[in-house]
Amino acid sequence: MTAIWRNTLTLAGAATLSLGIAYAQSPDLSDPPAIEGEVVGDHGSHTLRMGIGLAESSPQYLSSQYFADILEQRTDGRITVDIFPNSQLGDDVQMMEMLQTGSLDMTYPSSSPATTYVEELAVFDLPFLLPNREAAIAVMQSDTAQRMLDGFEGSGIKALAFSENGYRQLSNSARPVESPEDVAGLDVSGLTIRTMENPVHLSIWKTLGANPTPMAFGELFSAMEQGVVDGQENPWSTILTSNFHEVQDYGSETRHVYTPFIMMISERTWERMAPEYQELVQEAARQSAEYEIQLATEYDDWSREQLEEKGMQITRLDDEQIAAFQEAVQPVYDEWAPKIGEDLIAEIQEIVESSSIQ
Repeated sequence: MTAIWRNTLTLAGAATLSLGIAYAQSPDLSDPPAIEGEVVGDHGSHTLRMGIGLAESSPQYLSSQYFADILEQRTDGRITVDIFPNSQLGDDVQMMEMLQTGSLDMTYPSSSPATTYVEELAVFDLPFLLPNREAAIAVMQSDTAQRMLDGFEGSGIKALAFSENGYRQLSNSARPVESPEDVAGLDVSGLTIRTMENPVHLSIWKTLGANPTPMAFGELFSAMEQGVVDGQENPWSTILTSNFHEVQDYGSETRHVYTPFIMMISERTWERMAPEYQELVQEAARQSAEYEIQLATEYDDWSREQLEEKGMQITRLDDEQIAAFQEAVQPVYDEWAPKIGEDLIAEIQEIVESSSIQ
């Protein structure tokens, strides 16, 4: 099969995203938009418990607080949201399961572990499919993406909106990675790369010659510190706010996968709400997702610069080097495109191409 990125990948774009531990320095982020709209009717009171994986400094947390503020202001305090950051309530998989049982009201996972519920979401795990943020946003705001959100119906989870986790970049503690051969070299040296529990991600790194090791995000820092794994892949902002630079000397701007977040609510919680409250929650989710994407955009380049200032040696791959990685992961498409759906991939391609000429 022909490499499907060749018609769409402009090699523009950057990483993005969200996480970590409170920081001594922080970028000059945009204030949240003004909250508009009238106070809705009185349909009782709700306190929503929301668990997220990232820290208070992350765009994910800041936008979740904006979501909470919208609900509180437009209900005169009848709907409040208690946010539990830093994976306090569990990892993405555990918190989605809690939504199903009704023991947690809301969560905000990456799309990758959510493929258990909606297989089409695996399209976001294909390498080099979304060439830049503009293309990614166009896809997330498309009818195709809404169909994926609707696919959660009946699972015990209602998916409200996509936002940005970001472009995944490689870091490791051994040496600079400038080519697929360097990744395979890491494997020869007995090193491992932590991935999410996701079969497409595992396939990517196996194809590149690494030894991928699935692991919960909350365990990752100590695993790298202790040498259990030698590398990982996440957006620059996640690497920064999680302080991974303390245990990772090298970074490579590979931009190999773009990962969205999905804001979710338990169907049990949703069904207990009056229709007017449901409409407000949906509106607030979309507004806060737009704000999260804006914050993630602002956070991204700043995070990379901060990592370099803190001593991480970052390799910015040029177009030729990126092309070598694209060619190396072609077998991932050969394996997964028929399973994910070649029609769906073509649909995504079309959206990407349209976004590049607007």
